[in-house]
Amino acid sequence: MLEIEDLKVYFRTNAGKVKAVDGVSFEVKRGERFTLIGESGSGKSVLAQAILRLLPKNAEVSGKVLFDGRNLIELGEEDMRKIRGREIAWIPQSQSSLNPVLTVGFQCAEPVIEHFRMDRRSVFAKVVRLFEFLGIGGNRVENYPHQFSGGMRQRVLVAMGISADPKLIIADEPTKGLDASKRSQIVELFEKVGDKTMLIITHDLNFAENLADKIAVMYCGKIVEVSPTKEFFSEPLHPYSRGLLDSLPSRGLKPIKGFQPSMINPPKGCRFRDRCEFASERCKSEPPLINLNGRFVRCWLYDRR
Repeated sequence: MLEIEDLKVYFRTNAGKVKAVDGVSFEVKRGERFTLIGESGSGKSVLAQAILRLLPKNAEVSGKVLFDGRNLIELGEEDMRKIRGREIAWIPQSQSSLNPVLTVGFQCAEPVIEHFRMDRRSVFAKVVRLFEFLGIGGNRVENYPHQFSGGMRQRVLVAMGISADPKLIIADEPTKGLDASKRSQIVELFEKVGDKTMLIITHDLNFAENLADKIAVMYCGKIVEVSPTKEFFSEPLHPYSRGLLDSLPSRGLKPIKGFQPSMINPPKGCRFRDRCEFASERCKSEPPLINLNGRFVRCWLYDRR
């Protein structure tokens, strides 16, 4: 359904070009819950914004974003407006994206009104059913955002995202700012959505483990590993992936040494080498993305040549 081919997103700044996404390729299959993980600043959210063409004017974009065979990078703005909300839904990470002066019911009905020729009564009846399905309560469509808890506002954002029955849902940090009990509720909420195709961006590894079908790890603008979820959490391949998992409290709370390198002047070769205990002279040249029986890793440790 979604194929990303050599996608690059650079931002022009006074200090130089920020290489936020630098040659990323992956595929999201129909019905798959594909999850991007990595430290803050690794380029995950920028990649999602590039898919929907929601980037600022100082962005330079190249590569391909193929959605049902159409390259979204080449489409005009009018064509993209027809896709956003209707075919590809965006669930933002910030609950402040809810308009405080409009009822949540109206905000959820708006994408359907915008894209489909339905009378308002039918649309609001659909929103009531959706609120009931997601555990918000159909009687709350006339409420305003401030009348909801953080967890409930997150449910409203999900309702907004799926109200037009999109083909693909992109969710950016859906558990951000929520406590542990509310995060588990969001997992259940996404499970309720069923077989929708999803691209989920998160640094919440517990959330990813409970929801994702496939994990892609981003580091400093590049994909360094793509693995099925079960295999990833039982046997991560890339040293950075191992570091992420070892930083979990359940695995010893061992932080990764050092800091992410500059996105303006990233190191040549493997971008993780200055933080990696396995780094060698070979790591000064960039490793390819190596296919290991359907799992992919960008690391010289797995090169068999």
